[in-house]
Amino acid sequence: MAISSSSSSTKLVESLEQYDDAISWINNTLSAPESTNDLSGTSSTDLTELDQYITQLLTSLDIACEDTSAQLERIIDDVSRSVPRLTYDLHFMKDGALTLQTSLVDVLKKSKEAVPPETSVALDNLHHLDTIKTRMEAAREVLQEAESWSTLEMEVTSLIGERSYAKAAERLSEANKSMVVFQNTPEYDPRRALMVNLQNQLEASLSSALVSAINSQDVAVCKEYFSIFSIIQRESEFRNYYNASRRTSIVAMWQSASLSDSDNSSPDMNSPPQSFADFLPKFYTSFIILLNAERGSISSIFPDPSVTLSHFISSTFSALQPTFSQRLSSFISHHGETALSHLVDVLRATEEFATGVWKIMEKMNYSDSRPPRQPAAPERPSGHRRRSSRMSISWRPGQQRPSSIAVPGGGLGDLNLDNLEWDQELFQPFLDAQVDYASLERRFLDQELLDIISSDTREASQQTVDQPRLFRERAVDLVGAAEGSMARCKAFTHGYGVVGLIQALDGFFSSFIDTWTVELESKPSAAQSYKFDSTESELELADLDYSAKDWSDIQLSLHLLASARTVSDRLNVFEAKLRPYLSQIASHFRLAQADPQNFTIAATKGETQLLEQSTLNSAELFTLLSTVEQDAQGLNTPLPLSALHSGSFRTNPTQQQQQQPATPESLLVQTRKSLSTFAQICQVSTQRTILSPLRNHLASYPSLSIWSAREDRQKALAADLQIPTFSLSPTDTVQRIAEGLLNLPRLFEVYADDDALAFSLQTLPYVDPEMLKNAVEQQQQLMDPPVSATQPGHHRRSSTVAFSKPAPVPIDPEVVSSAWLISLGHTFLHHLTTNVLPSIPSLSVPGVAQLGSDLEYLSNIVRALNVENGALEAWRVAVNSEPADLRKDAQEAASDGKSDLIPLRVAKMRGLL
Repeated sequence: MAISSSSSSTKLVESLEQYDDAISWINNTLSAPESTNDLSGTSSTDLTELDQYITQLLTSLDIACEDTSAQLERIIDDVSRSVPRLTYDLHFMKDGALTLQTSLVDVLKKSKEAVPPETSVALDNLHHLDTIKTRMEAAREVLQEAESWSTLEMEVTSLIGERSYAKAAERLSEANKSMVVFQNTPEYDPRRALMVNLQNQLEASLSSALVSAINSQDVAVCKEYFSIFSIIQRESEFRNYYNASRRTSIVAMWQSASLSDSDNSSPDMNSPPQSFADFLPKFYTSFIILLNAERGSISSIFPDPSVTLSHFISSTFSALQPTFSQRLSSFISHHGETALSHLVDVLRATEEFATGVWKIMEKMNYSDSRPPRQPAAPERPSGHRRRSSRMSISWRPGQQRPSSIAVPGGGLGDLNLDNLEWDQELFQPFLDAQVDYASLERRFLDQELLDIISSDTREASQQTVDQPRLFRERAVDLVGAAEGSMARCKAFTHGYGVVGLIQALDGFFSSFIDTWTVELESKPSAAQSYKFDSTESELELADLDYSAKDWSDIQLSLHLLASARTVSDRLNVFEAKLRPYLSQIASHFRLAQADPQNFTIAATKGETQLLEQSTLNSAELFTLLSTVEQDAQGLNTPLPLSALHSGSFRTNPTQQQQQQPATPESLLVQTRKSLSTFAQICQVSTQRTILSPLRNHLASYPSLSIWSAREDRQKALAADLQIPTFSLSPTDTVQRIAEGLLNLPRLFEVYADDDALAFSLQTLPYVDPEMLKNAVEQQQQLMDPPVSATQPGHHRRSSTVAFSKPAPVPIDPEVVSSAWLISLGHTFLHHLTTNVLPSIPSLSVPGVAQLGSDLEYLSNIVRALNVENGALEAWRVAVNSEPADLRKDAQEAASDGKSDLIPLRVAKMRGLL
């Protein structure tokens, strides 16, 4: 019973070792009795039998565990007993080795003593005779080689005369093998010269027959001649003969082309001139036809058909006169500003040709059943490709274009790695233009906009042009011209030029806006009849001190500001298209980076390597694409150019993260700055017109007679007696100014529904950004559901554009009016404290009292408009100061060189200094 239990437990352990996990072993073990029962005719296993079998398995496992533990204990005991004997065994082996060494030395000594001297001399003589024999055989071989070299020239010449070219080649090959015998001897150079001379004679004798066989496409003869050239190690010369003969028609077609926009070598006068972009597809088509015809011949003649075809293409392009680069340069110079669109067509035709060539090579490799062969290194054509010495410092991205192909013949060895020479030489002429893509794109955009402006005759036909409308329409044309730049960038640089694309677009947009800004600053406001929409508004504002021209200027500035908002929205929409475009390029680059063997960025691997090694593959490209990818994970909309929608209006970072993702920075940084400058010019112009009546009132303020009035003696006596007096009333000028300032809120009530005022509030002079942030934050907290649409009956121009994210909440008109009033108040007070008050020549005692009353009254008025002005407060304090205190403050300001010279000025006016 014990023996059966031991054997069953051993089998159980062996079966357990065959499985990786215990679950599989349990399932298979439990299914064994079911299979047995099925064989015996039982349909299923009873639960009782299954329980018994599980109990038997548990018992077997317990026995196996006990057996394993017992066996492990025996092994541990054996190892413990054996370890102390290892040291003794090692010492015993060492002593045995030393004894054996001593015995061998004794045996060798005895064997030498046992040999007689005569036998030793005989053995030495035998060794000497063997050396002489070996040297005599070597001398005989040298003499035989010398004898063969003496008759080599005569034999080879006679064989060439008999046209036994194969035998002559074999004779030269045998002689060439013996050249190593004469190396480092005086006879090496003459024999080498003789060998080269005989090879040249054989090649010259074969050349005419070879050219004839190539022209007649006699594959058998060409193959025989190729073997002869291979024997004499002149495969490269054979390839040169073959390539020069087969490319004649293509080279002639290139040279005889009559081109209207590129260099001509010897044009055909009978053919009409054509564009280089029209000629090149025809040239490539003829070349593809020739390559398809040569595919069979090359596969039959050469052992390396794909390499041979690659050299054939390279040598053909090297033989073109004028070269491809020269014609491409003249083509670019001829088209000037619009060269980019024509270059895209030329590059597309070249990529289609390269794709066709790769397909031909792929067919050649699939049809070639011979094992790969390492050919002798052929001589390179005379035209060498200029390689870029700059290596990329960025990632190696890539993309799968619709016209690109998977790397041809991915498992065909040298097809992809060793045959890129023709590919890179084909696209090398385009590389300089691709690197200069930013300049080409900018020139193309400028020319396209100039064409649009030139075709518009409204400015010439009309004396008065609606400038805001013209600005908006020009922006539409501007964005329309820029939308095609993304397709051109992808077609011409395959995504590597996106940094230049952003630079060109940013410069293009910003220069357009800067031109309008300069024009707005240099020219006076055009006299245009901008009227109110209703008679009611006109009657409400009839009591304000504004002329018809003032109203026209205000309307013009606001319309320009509204046009700037429209341009900002249109640029936001364009940038919303630009970001997914950049994200797509980044994802394509990631795809090719992950699988570079199956996907290429450009049409071919050679063009891809050129772009990777160019300056386009820069750290700026990596940074741009990484930033766009990071932004795409958050908010997909671009940063609006309007200050109201910018990220600076969110004060609480925690709340910002909870409500919505951070808005990404704008890609068109310079455009945003230029648009802000334009908006600021419009705002300043509007403020200048609004404040013009108040400034007119201040024109005569410094020359009022009250400033130099003499003090009344009765009033002085009353002052000495400390008789109570009433405070002075402000001057009529200050009262009119106060009325104008208090009427400003009425003016903004008329424009409360015009969103133009809410655009770019951050560029308003003297507006605190913190105030705007707090105001917008409070508005967002008060509004429970975000405003997604305008209220019914509230006809208001929307300042936002709907993107994939919810549109920002329009800012409250009260906040807008408050910001404008604060800016107007500070602007007016800056004019007052900088230009008006310092112009007062002197102040008498009554003048000081009157000026103090005016400043006190004016300070209360501007506080009603939420304006706190430090300069006005400094003037008020200095005017109302006691003479001694004022003199002390003025002396301290003069001695310390402080920038605040208001006490010093007031002291001089009052005659204290």
